[in-house]
Amino acid sequence: MKPLLFFVKRIHAYAGKVLYVNLFGMTAISFIEGFALLLLIPLLGMVGIGNDGSSGSSWLSLFDFLKDMPESNALALILVAYVLLMVGQSLLYRSLSLRDIRIHTGFINHLRLEIYRAILQSDWNFFIRRRKSDLIHSLTDELGRVTNGTFVFLQFVGSAVFTLIQIGIALWLSPMLTLFVLACGLVIAYLSRAFATKFQALGNRTSELARTYIGGMTDHFNGIKDIKSNMLERSRYEWLQEWSEDISRERFEFAKLRMKSQLYYKVSQSIIVAAFIFMTASWFHVQGSQLLLVILIFSRLWPRFTELQSHREQIASAVPAFKNLTELLASCSSSQEVASTLEERNDIESIRLQHSLECVNVSFRYSQEDLEYALKNINATIRANETTAIIGRSGAGKSTLIDVLMGLLRPERGEVLVDGIPLTDGNLLSLRQAISYIPQDPFLFNGTIRENMQLMASGASEQDMWEALSDASAQKFVERLPQGLDTVIGDRGIRLSGGERQRLVLARTLLRKPSILVLDEATSALDAENEASIQAVLERLKGTMTMIVVAHRLSTIRNADQVIVLDHGSIVQTGQFDQLARERDGVFAGLLSRQAQRIDNFPA
Repeated sequence: MKPLLFFVKRIHAYAGKVLYVNLFGMTAISFIEGFALLLLIPLLGMVGIGNDGSSGSSWLSLFDFLKDMPESNALALILVAYVLLMVGQSLLYRSLSLRDIRIHTGFINHLRLEIYRAILQSDWNFFIRRRKSDLIHSLTDELGRVTNGTFVFLQFVGSAVFTLIQIGIALWLSPMLTLFVLACGLVIAYLSRAFATKFQALGNRTSELARTYIGGMTDHFNGIKDIKSNMLERSRYEWLQEWSEDISRERFEFAKLRMKSQLYYKVSQSIIVAAFIFMTASWFHVQGSQLLLVILIFSRLWPRFTELQSHREQIASAVPAFKNLTELLASCSSSQEVASTLEERNDIESIRLQHSLECVNVSFRYSQEDLEYALKNINATIRANETTAIIGRSGAGKSTLIDVLMGLLRPERGEVLVDGIPLTDGNLLSLRQAISYIPQDPFLFNGTIRENMQLMASGASEQDMWEALSDASAQKFVERLPQGLDTVIGDRGIRLSGGERQRLVLARTLLRKPSILVLDEATSALDAENEASIQAVLERLKGTMTMIVVAHRLSTIRNADQVIVLDHGSIVQTGQFDQLARERDGVFAGLLSRQAQRIDNFPA
């Protein structure tokens, strides 16, 4: 119940007084409908049904003034009043329904933006622990279930208010009959509580199946080239076929449970109606207009009981989504990187590294449960406007060290110094503003080259773009494209070659004019020619900015000012390329020798 109330508070904070206005409006609709039913009392009397000796009843005295009017005029007045009441009720219901829709759609967008903002402001550890497909699932399927569940709860409250008013009218007309039906309703509600538990269990299954589907399809399309190249289409199709059978069974179980609950309510309703009419005629001796009116009220009231139970079942099936989103927001809150808002980040000034970026006795592990540290007692100095290369075997901790230097990961022990000042929440974003990062598999979205360039610098002019493309040796291939800067490059830049993608990403990076450029094995997937082209660009940039290069091919870092060698999370060597190559017993010389052997043994 707590997760549900959490989002009810959210919609209250979003909509404010409008919710109370709508609730008051629904109450007014209930009163109008109840009063319209009371108008049937004199109408029934006029057609000869009400002459049953009950004219002394207190509720009939409301219409004594009609006795002094001609019957035709009284009939016309009653019918006009009834029509006006029902038209007014319909117009009010239309207005409230439209307002509900406006609140609903607005709340979905408000909640979607709130969750996405919380995710964006989370630290890197938050993303390491989660699949991106699970986050997509939270922002799509579960978001829809939560917002719908929230509004079903509000409808439940509105239905409850309407039901209470109808019960009040019924109690006024016939207390004994009303108490009898209420007792029956409470018994049925108690006996049907198991349905809510089963709907919640099915809701858990629905969440899991939806998460599996989005995760699986995301993996499939991310790896579609491997699937096609290795002829894995059949196995992937069989996976989806098996999932489809699971979702069919789940949907059938859901429908079967709903049909079972509806059958239960309809059978119960028919039994209670029969018992109600029997008791009315045999025990309470209610006749004439009172009998018809009470039957009419309860014929309208009983579906409200089943509607309340249906709302209860829908809320129960959405409870897992409420829990998941609540846990996601709580996790985002505990993982918030810095206290500043996204809007405040636009005003943060970039630092200009003057002296050095240092790690002092830095140790890091991804989890407190891990026995091994990913980094152990790291002491390293990255000097300003120089090129520092970081190398090591696979799993040595190279990318982890890069993440610590960029402030994506916080050391468990030790500290990172920026020009001698400890890296804290206060200056983290200033450092991040100064950094441009190029991974091995850079991000390009399905748009034009211009749009991809503007991703880094939204206010850049066309001249700025061409200058950045020229600096990255990308100008010529862009000029050859059919629409130049306005050429669509496809999903992840698939219409470009690997070398063209890397040069475009480098140009986009330079457009930002960074103080620190970080390349995490950015050329490892390129052929020798394209790698040489990227290296030539980096050589031209040397001395104009601080460059940190994680390298796979050691030949590409020959001109680095400093080489840091990692092994099993520790720095084992530091120096210049030629110096480390002469240390025959060192890790660097071993790596260099093995790469040279692979080249010599490669068949001509």
